[in-house]
Amino acid sequence: MPRARAKVAEVKSSPAKKNAPVIEMKSAAPRGVIAARMKEVIRELGEDPERDGLLNTPDRVEKALKYLTSGYSADISEIVNGALFDVNYDEVVIVRDIEFFSMCEHHMLPFFGKMHVAYLPDKKVIGLSKIPRIVDAFARRLQIQERLTQQVAESIEGLISPRGVAVVCEAQHFCMMMRGVEKQHSGAITSAMLGAFRTHKETRNELLSLLAQRTKSI
Repeated sequence: MPRARAKVAEVKSSPAKKNAPVIEMKSAAPRGVIAARMKEVIRELGEDPERDGLLNTPDRVEKALKYLTSGYSADISEIVNGALFDVNYDEVVIVRDIEFFSMCEHHMLPFFGKMHVAYLPDKKVIGLSKIPRIVDAFARRLQIQERLTQQVAESIEGLISPRGVAVVCEAQHFCMMMRGVEKQHSGAITSAMLGAFRTHKETRNELLSLLAQRTKSI
């Protein structure tokens, strides 16, 4: 195995563009079913779903929910679209500061943050823009942060069989901010370390040190 410790190539993800491709949702529920049920939810909450301000809300909620859970129908192979390349490169690659939004499966409230994805190639790399799209595919589901972090790592590992994959996720959860403990400034950090990042302490520590230095410099 080539040495695990390596010089790092860093790439900062750019903000999502308004015209960026989105994942199409192939919902099992026919159009209008969620809206009809949402109308009843509004009524049960004590509001009048027929008043002007709420008249079109059920339709908007259905459209929003289908978009926010569009990852269930995502096909990772279609997202990658063949952007896997054979290269003579074995240094660390990091795509950092990937912004994401997801929904907590416990309360269906948003959580959001940034994800940093690193891998040690083994003769094959993935197109850099595909990594944020993979993050979105798993984030656009009812999720917990721990599972989301692991799914992204395992997806990269399955696509290019690298020597190691590391994913670090930082997020804030509205289920903690708006209800329950109501802590406005609390955050959660999760990580998934596979291959060399799990078995080589020096490699793992180098990556975490680089991420920490970058955070301090912002």
